[in-house]
Amino acid sequence: MIFKTLEEAEKFYKNYSKLAGFSTKIRNTTQKGDEIKNQLIVCSREGRWKSKISPTLKTNPSAGINCPARIYVHILKDVSLWIISKVVLNHSHPCCPDRAEMLKRYRELSMFMRRTIKTNKEAKIRPSKTYQSFVAVAGSHRELSFIEKDVRNYNTREVWNVFEQDDAKEFGKYWCTKL
Repeated sequence: MIFKTLEEAEKFYKNYSKLAGFSTKIRNTTQKGDEIKNQLIVCSREGRWKSKISPTLKTNPSAGINCPARIYVHILKDVSLWIISKVVLNHSHPCCPDRAEMLKRYRELSMFMRRTIKTNKEAKIRPSKTYQSFVAVAGSHRELSFIEKDVRNYNTREVWNVFEQDDAKEFGKYWCTKL
């Protein structure tokens, strides 16, 4: 397949992976100066690593399982087009297309959800109650494109963002008094 940009190739493989029931990650990018020459996009379960915690103590043991699924994309210099030169579609694990939207890469909060979470936080409503209100409106957990942890993470990010802004303001005030 041929693409005009690298982003189009990444988007194509991301859409394919969602339909097939797995998520992806960029494994390797080769550059020459500022120009990208090629890129390797693999299944997120690629690689082999071992947890330091014994599997008997973990409630949900998991590890990289050397999944070979991948695509290799490189640029054709003379025509400035991107081409997929190598494709491996086999997975060493089961893929679940009907649950793919719950993989971390595909979960997202809409602007409406973000505003509601922020409003509820200001009203001191707990994240679990906020999430349950979304579940009640949607009809079930499966109808939502996010999980309760995403609501908690959004709240945490907002708090850290406020702290960073306050730190910047205080730093600016400090330097104004020194000058």
